[in-house]
This record gives sequence, C-alpha cells and structure tokens, in this order.
Amino acid sequence: MPAGKNDRLGRKINITGKGRCNLTNNCSVQELIASVPSNGRFLYGAVSAFSPQDTMAFFEDLGVPVKTERGNRVFPVSERAADVSAALEGWLREKGCQVRQAAVKEILLEEGRAVGVRLENGEELRAGAVLVACGGASYPGTGSTGDGYRLAEHAGHTVTPLRPSLVPLVEEGDLCHEMMGLSLRNIGLSVWDRKKKKEIYSDFGELLFTHFGLSGPVILSASSHMREMEPGRYTIRIDLKPALTPEQLDARLQRDFSENRNRDFANSLGALLPRKLIPVAVRRSGIEPDRKCNAITREMRWEFLRMLKSFSVDIKGFRPLAEAIVTSGGVCVKELNPKTMESRLVPNLFFAGEVIDVDAYTGGFNLQIAFSTGRAAAEAIASQGN
Repeated sequence: MPAGKNDRLGRKINITGKGRCNLTNNCSVQELIASVPSNGRFLYGAVSAFSPQDTMAFFEDLGVPVKTERGNRVFPVSERAADVSAALEGWLREKGCQVRQAAVKEILLEEGRAVGVRLENGEELRAGAVLVACGGASYPGTGSTGDGYRLAEHAGHTVTPLRPSLVPLVEEGDLCHEMMGLSLRNIGLSVWDRKKKKEIYSDFGELLFTHFGLSGPVILSASSHMREMEPGRYTIRIDLKPALTPEQLDARLQRDFSENRNRDFANSLGALLPRKLIPVAVRRSGIEPDRKCNAITREMRWEFLRMLKSFSVDIKGFRPLAEAIVTSGGVCVKELNPKTMESRLVPNLFFAGEVIDVDAYTGGFNLQIAFSTGRAAAEAIASQGN
C-alpha cells in the first residue's frame, strides 16, 4: 500500500475540524445525499452500505469514543484528530497491511487491466487490484497534490474541471481589508446570485474579515453553493443583528440615540458594533459622522437599520485551490461502478474519496464520502480475491 509522499500517515485527517476531526455527520443516508451538490445520487449505494452510524460504530470499536455536536457534526470525545489517525493506522497494521511511503509515477496496465503501480524510483509493485485514494488538490502540504487525477487520466479516465470548494472568498474592492482580523460570531448570512436574481443560500454562524475578503465557517459553507463563480455574480449579505427583528432593532437604535442625543453619530455606536466595523458602517449609512444623534431622522435611522440587516460584500472570486478544504471535480462518476467504485474502463482499477467528482458541504460529509467509497472499493476487491 504506497502511502504517498508524506513521512507519516493521516496528515490531512490531523488538520480537519481545526485539529478536532469532524469525522462524519450523524444524519440519515438521504440527508447526506442532499448535502452533496455534485453527483450525490452516485453515492447512494456506498453510503447505504456504510452509513454515518456505521462510521461512528467503527471508531467506537477502535477505542475512539465519539460525540455529536451542533449540526449533527461528529467529533472524537477527546477532540484530538490525532486519535482518529492513530486508530486508523493501528488498525491497518493489525490487519497486516504493508505501508510503503513512496510516490507513484503511473498505474501498470496489461491487456487493458490494472496490475500494479510503478514508483518514481522505477520500482514496480504488482497487485491484483489498484485503488486510487490519494485525495484532491487542496492543502498540497498534506500530500494532496492532485496526483490521483494524473494517474486517472493516464489510465484513460475523464477528469472533470477542478475548482475549489469550502474555500475563502475574495472581495471586490477593499472593504474587508479595512476590517481585517475582525471576527463576527453570531451573524446571519445569505448569498445573492445576481444572474438568477435570487437568494441561493442562507446560514448562521461565524465569519472572519481578512486582507483578501471573507473566511470562516459560514463562508466556507457558502462557497460550495457558488458553483459558477465569475466576478460580480455573487453578493454576500450579512445580517449583523439576526437575533433582532427590524422593529426590535429600531427600538434599540432609538434607545442608543436617545442616550447619546448630544454626541456625534460616529461616536454613538460603541455599544452596538465592534470597533473595526464602526467607520465602515458610518460611511455606508450615508449619515454624516458628526451629525448629532438628536438630529437623525426616522428615514435616516431606517436606512441605517436596513444596512445593518443586510451588510453586503460583492465577491470577485475564490481563493486558490490550494487553500480550499475540498476539491470539486475529479474522476467522472459515469466511468465508475457506483456499488464497487471500480472503473468501467479498466478492470481491477478502483477509485475512492476526494479524487472522484463528488464533494459535499461542510459538516463531516466529505470524510464520510471517503469512508463509504473506500469501504465499497475494499469489499469489492476482497470479494474478487485480489
């Protein structure tokens, strides 16, 4: 089992979930499929055969107790991703797997069948079957350098266009740069598609303003819904006060302005907004910074309120694929058997995980896809006696 270029196994697992490892989502098969915008139905057989609940039981049996958190996200009780990778490595060695840490140059093909691999040093490893499960092209520092796509194409497979998913967003202009480092925890977020003239996604949670634009959990989730990225197409709308209805927020503003009636507008917002956000909010409000609070009209107040409930950031594009959590695109699913993950073009060649053209939203779904497709391929290989 060649393990790629890393000096240790599981490096990508060890950084998932901010080092806690969101290893699956405690949901139904149907809910998981609905969370896969690219070719979700292809996964129905594999996920039905090895479900999120099967994954949870598997790790419990390996001595890694798990827990379910908000959004049905599943983590090890220890909150240590290293416990997950260590358990998997221990299980491999217990089952007698031989680990070879080397880079694969190409898949060996004879009479149209996969019969092994050739390493970059020229050594050939013969086998009854070959499983390509080397991830996508995101986070290349963990070993996911896109080699699986090259190997697939060499074997005659179609690789659909690769693009980042679960990735930070680059803004139009420098609005976010001005607020760089500001983290907002409890905000509402929606994505407006200008071309379709409708909202395509909404969420609640945490985001971060950066030097290039927006990041944070809700932004990563939103990015996976922005499938046809082009400059100027998408706008992020942030509800800075989602816990308050417009009427409640108006009452709050009236109280704040009353308490600061003789102060300048720009100096009256410290209790309402984070410090870094105030200059931008004042500028966007259209209210003169030095206007006294007692001179703010009802119309001005409601314009300010609408801006707070729908603070917009126009999006230019995605950050590079190398910064994405997941790669969207990959080996065309039409060329794979959905029950076994075996190639329809090359007998004894199998694919699993992110290298396939399936990707899901954040929440543990992508690791579950890897576990389910890997299990399907392994059982098919074993049943063939390979």
